[in-house]
Amino acid sequence: MPAITLPDGSVRRYDNPVSGADIAKSIGAGLAKAALAVKVDGELTDLVRPIDRDARIEIVTSKSPDAFELLRHDAAHVLAEAAKELYGDQVQVTFGPAIENGFYYDFHREAPFTPDDLAKLEKRMHEIVDRDEPITRDVWSRDKAVDYFKSIGERFKAEHIATIPADEDISIYSQGKFTDLCTGPHLPSTGKLGHAFKLMKLAGSYWRGDAKNAQLQRVYGTAWPSEDQLKAHLHQLEEAEKRDHRRIGKEMQLFHLQEEAVGSVFWHPNGWALYRVLERHMRRRLEDEGYLEVKTPQLLDRALWERSGHWEKYREHMFIAQTEDEKILALKPMNCPGQVQIFRQGLKSYRDLPLRLAEFGSCHRYEPSGSIHGIMRVRAFTQDDGHIFCTEDQITGESVRFCAFLRSIYKDFGFEDVVIKFSDRPPVRAGSDEIWDKAESSLKAAIEATGLPYSMNPGEGAFYGPKLEFVLRDAIGRDWQCGTLQVDFVLPERLDASYIGEDGQKHRPVMLHRAILGSFERFIGVLIEHYAGRFPMWLAPVQAVVATVTQDGDAYAADVLTALKKAGLRAEIDLRNEKINYKVREHSLAKVPALLVVGKKEAEARTVALRRLGGSAQEVLALADVVHRLKEEAAAPSS
Repeated sequence: MPAITLPDGSVRRYDNPVSGADIAKSIGAGLAKAALAVKVDGELTDLVRPIDRDARIEIVTSKSPDAFELLRHDAAHVLAEAAKELYGDQVQVTFGPAIENGFYYDFHREAPFTPDDLAKLEKRMHEIVDRDEPITRDVWSRDKAVDYFKSIGERFKAEHIATIPADEDISIYSQGKFTDLCTGPHLPSTGKLGHAFKLMKLAGSYWRGDAKNAQLQRVYGTAWPSEDQLKAHLHQLEEAEKRDHRRIGKEMQLFHLQEEAVGSVFWHPNGWALYRVLERHMRRRLEDEGYLEVKTPQLLDRALWERSGHWEKYREHMFIAQTEDEKILALKPMNCPGQVQIFRQGLKSYRDLPLRLAEFGSCHRYEPSGSIHGIMRVRAFTQDDGHIFCTEDQITGESVRFCAFLRSIYKDFGFEDVVIKFSDRPPVRAGSDEIWDKAESSLKAAIEATGLPYSMNPGEGAFYGPKLEFVLRDAIGRDWQCGTLQVDFVLPERLDASYIGEDGQKHRPVMLHRAILGSFERFIGVLIEHYAGRFPMWLAPVQAVVATVTQDGDAYAADVLTALKKAGLRAEIDLRNEKINYKVREHSLAKVPALLVVGKKEAEARTVALRRLGGSAQEVLALADVVHRLKEEAAAPSS
């Protein structure tokens, strides 16, 4: 007689095992119709699976957060069913998971899929949804499953199932004439998927992700609970394409990338100007906040990385160098071990804590070439890194202070919407469970003291400690994880950092790892896409261009440029023998905020015609007034 506790705390008792579908029906016809799955004691499961014990349950509908992955997983199965119906034995299915914002399925097929195939597949998917085929689950023995998939020519499925232990049961789902190996859960029927999905693109992949194996074709799609959400997502993708930092970076002559330096950025003068604006602003804010700037070496001996734990836990991401005497060095993937060495120099007292160290540290991490994306994900980058060495009693105060500091800096750059995620212990980690218990409880107490809302992000902590992740939302609604705050009891112990306490004895400091931008490269990419290259005046690489109408204005244009530069503005001059409309278009493409047009008339009156980016009107002003106005607009935000 299971006692079922509902989300509102009420309890319903049933004489026999009961399914989520039965529970939804007993609550009301509306819920029964909307139900997609059920969560039993926090675990998502099929709506028809019997519940034979006391449990807390939640009926999942299209409005539930869990609906996204459920719908996308089913969309992948419907895609596979469509492919088998259209191409029969010409196509073999492999695997198709839900992913962020969508799904994919990998197929083996001799003939390449084309955009026309995507249209056919999508049409057949809609037909399968309209057929509203029941989705059923069976449990087979491993050998039965192997034999079945071999019998229908699905050798990839059979090969995978054969690797599963013989005594393990296999979960099998069927819809229409399509059967697939899957752990589930799934929707009650294909009709529950709805029509808010779209196939997006094709890509290549390999069986089991190994280039030595058969090449597969991957079909990507997106799926949403409603048509409005699908339309909003597709609109966001269109906007994202317009804002692509790689294209805008080229138009604005900010940077370029090339094969001879995979994952490294060639900064052009305009891009480096933007980089330095960020660096100067961050340096000023850090100094005001009481940080001391340091610099640590690029190459460190393997022995230090072994003591820190990075050699064991992070080796595959590190670039290694070997000297003639066979000494092994590593380019630092992060700055923390080096900053601990600075802390260890000289005797530290509790009176010296908290000690806030900051570093614009150049790091190198091996990222597979396929994962590199413009300047968003690179191999060589500079972190706005920092470490706060403090006592256990200071963790909360320093964390609250840091969160306020971080949010004020994000506001400087135009980001008001910040989400916080709490990432706890990962499967691969250093330190005992007792240490992790203490670190997690300390960080949780700290974030709760801020009063800021946060969500859990299970298993995503760093290998040496739990962390807060700060996620920005940009102008078109995309999320970017940038800042972090980590509580670390492990590294100070491993690297023998200590201070003298009030009792005259040695104690280990707590190490708070923190970053705000994350990396300059990635944050600049985020800024480019957030603003679509139309930076506020204080960030713009080139803030103003003086452009002449005719050669009669050349001498005066030089005077205007000098006045702008004396006022601290980043300004350029355009004396080319081109029509002014051509110059306006070109500098608009380069996203220059202010264009100062001068000719013979302006030279005689000591005025300029001011044109703003994106506007067609111009304003004629005295030179001194223009310089004063632009200087005020170009001032960086103050703390």
